[in-house]
Amino acid sequence: MAELSDVRFLTVAEVADIMRVSKMTVYRQVHAGELPAVRFGRSYRVPEQAVTAAVQRPIADVG
Repeated sequence: MAELSDVRFLTVAEVADIMRVSKMTVYRQVHAGELPAVRFGRSYRVPEQAVTAAVQRPIADVG
């Protein structure tokens, strides 16, 4: 596992831009446990590695 100092955290707005979804969709994924996040006060930060994994994850079985 990477050292904590090596982990890059993204804001919900940054994650929404990367995934091309609304901020509310990101919040729903965080609350559902589909996207790991750390809460700092009233805001969330998502590890960049988790966003990369979520974007590369297949959406549905095709075939």
